[in-house]
Amino acid sequence: MGTRLSFFCAALLSCFVNSAAHAESLNLLIWESYIDEDILQRFTAETGVTVNQIYYDSGDKRDEVLADPGSNIDVAVVGETTANLFGNRGVLEPLDTTNVPVLKDYDTRWRNRCANYAMPYLWGTMGILYRSDKVQERPNSWSALMQPAEPLRKHIAMFNDHNEAFVAPLSLLGLSINANDQDSLKQAFEALKAQAPYVLTYDYVITSIQHANIGPQIYMAVGYSGDQHTLNNKVGRPDLWRYSLPKEGGLFWLDCLAVMSASKQKAMALKLVDFIGSPENAKQNALTLRMPTTSNAALNLMPDAVRRNPEVYPDQSALDRSQIQQELSTQSIQIRRRIISSLVHFQ
Repeated sequence: MGTRLSFFCAALLSCFVNSAAHAESLNLLIWESYIDEDILQRFTAETGVTVNQIYYDSGDKRDEVLADPGSNIDVAVVGETTANLFGNRGVLEPLDTTNVPVLKDYDTRWRNRCANYAMPYLWGTMGILYRSDKVQERPNSWSALMQPAEPLRKHIAMFNDHNEAFVAPLSLLGLSINANDQDSLKQAFEALKAQAPYVLTYDYVITSIQHANIGPQIYMAVGYSGDQHTLNNKVGRPDLWRYSLPKEGGLFWLDCLAVMSASKQKAMALKLVDFIGSPENAKQNALTLRMPTTSNAALNLMPDAVRRNPEVYPDQSALDRSQIQQELSTQSIQIRRRIISSLVHFQ
């Protein structure tokens, strides 16, 4: 609903300027296919305010937008490290039960991970996505992605992002995904360089699957739990794409819903966050996306079969062997970005 914009625009920030929200609309910066459309339609029906979804396809691109004071964003889905970093910079509005009452339904553990600058949204893990018709055996190790079999040459999708791109190689090497030291990053680079001949694209798989000349050629990808359902919807083939968390573990991620301090419609932006986070809407959103909710009240409304489904709610052992992202040093970010840039440009 509303105006949908894409990061394939040649002039990214000018796209935002041209789509600046008028008096009766809000701009929501979000991953594609990451909210139930019915929820936004009901918000419009109740308030008269439309919600324009503006998509990003990597954390790096999202953070570039958040850093621009003229981007006209009102609400954004951010990662926990971004919530902390941009919250401390004054870019994000502090949230509590006074301006977002529904936060009372969310555990302190989730709220603390969003640094009290955002409402906990959805959570999950990062692992391997694979086409079941092309990869018959479930990949249970990152080696399937990082040291692929010959039939996967030029059939793998990776990630052009300084955080997520390093989850696979560092996890396979038994190192911290938050490594800042040059030795760990050098080892990760060597692993990524050896993998490069097998990589078809470094674009996020949800983006690249929609390109007619690329999508059908992707057989395996790094991605988030829940992405398999979006991929199946995109290609119109239920259960074609599947997800596996490797035995080495992966990323235990949390997304947060934040309000921009500079929003010209801050009261309405706060209302949108509270609306999305309400028990019924949080339940519906999680069920539609087949992803775990962070709302205790919403979880209590879930069918028992969903709460017991390990494909939606991973067991504790899966989370114990996965890692949580932490803020990286400036030098580490620079090195990581140079590594990814070199792989993309010499693809």
